[in-house]
Amino acid sequence: MDARFTAEQDEIRRTLRELLHKRCGSAQVRAAAGTPAGYDPALWTALAERLGLAGLALPEAYGGVGCTWTELALACEETGRALAPSPLLATAVLAAPLLLALGTDAQRAELLPRIASGSLTAALAVPGPALGTALSLTGAGGGDWAGGGRAGGVQARRAGAGWRLYGQVDQVLDGHSAGLLVVAAHAGGFARSRTLLFLVQADAPGLVRVRQTALDATRPQGRVQLRDVDAELLGEDGADVPDAFARAGDRAAAVLAAEAVGAAGRMLELTVGHVRQREQFGRPVGSFQAVQHRLADVHVQVQAARSAAYYSAWATVHGEQHGEQVGGLALAQALEALRCAAAEGIQLHGGIGFTWEHDAHLYFKRSCGDELLFGPVHRLRARAADRARLFEQEEVVG
Repeated sequence: MDARFTAEQDEIRRTLRELLHKRCGSAQVRAAAGTPAGYDPALWTALAERLGLAGLALPEAYGGVGCTWTELALACEETGRALAPSPLLATAVLAAPLLLALGTDAQRAELLPRIASGSLTAALAVPGPALGTALSLTGAGGGDWAGGGRAGGVQARRAGAGWRLYGQVDQVLDGHSAGLLVVAAHAGGFARSRTLLFLVQADAPGLVRVRQTALDATRPQGRVQLRDVDAELLGEDGADVPDAFARAGDRAAAVLAAEAVGAAGRMLELTVGHVRQREQFGRPVGSFQAVQHRLADVHVQVQAARSAAYYSAWATVHGEQHGEQVGGLALAQALEALRCAAAEGIQLHGGIGFTWEHDAHLYFKRSCGDELLFGPVHRLRARAADRARLFEQEEVVG
């Protein structure tokens, strides 16, 4: 593995950081998160059209940039630093890979160029609080998370040449604003139950969407109700949806790890800057050895998480052996580093750090929100151990 960045990767990071520094300050983040959509459409247009972030990892044949998931992870590290609210995660990291992997030629040709240009945003709707399980990050994604063929979840039934969906999904990233929904649903009843993916347009009759109040306002979520809604099957009926979810989950974990590392690194920078300026007992708070030790521990944790995130992004591209366990482990380490950096940051900022209005709480909420969506950390590690068969006992013959 060559750990050096290419000139193209450095340019992506530099350009994106400059843009976010100008357009995504603290006040701008709060204002954008407070809008009905939960993000600034002008900033999203700049990210998608000017920098090509929406199609960064999509093939050039579909209007994408043709880069790898490594470049997308590096870009998300920068958006994580700024906590930039945008449809990037829901559209480019969760939905687009499934469209590319399972969609028919006609579906890819119609949808992927619009996603790459930023004119179409998409959201992945997985019933129940099971996104981590569906992506095979915190549990075996066998398909039961979509309803199990019983009441609940989202159920699909044939209606002539098409399909109709009925059910509800409560936690959908950008589900209230996305132009396209990729909905996981069960078909076939209990006896022949199988999980399929369906495409639902934002203006479909019977579709009701409401933005939910979320712990992390920079990661907007919506409730999606499907009341006998017309839907289009994504790909073919016999597609291996759980396998596609698992492969998408490995890549998503690498990107999420890089994003969390970016947030943790920025939180550490803010804390170091504060203790250098804040004086107590006639000297800077940062001059006290106990404070230096605490920040040194956070620095080591962030750097270790950054190395794991970079390796995970590299492994997903180069097909490294056991790469399917690397993403979850990198994400666990990154989420732990972000939690530690945010908690220490709040404490070392003193009295001002405990006010909800301080920026430290934006990072603290991101750490908690990501663990609720994709974790928790101990389950990410347990799942990686299960996939690696780490604790299986060898059968003794004798």
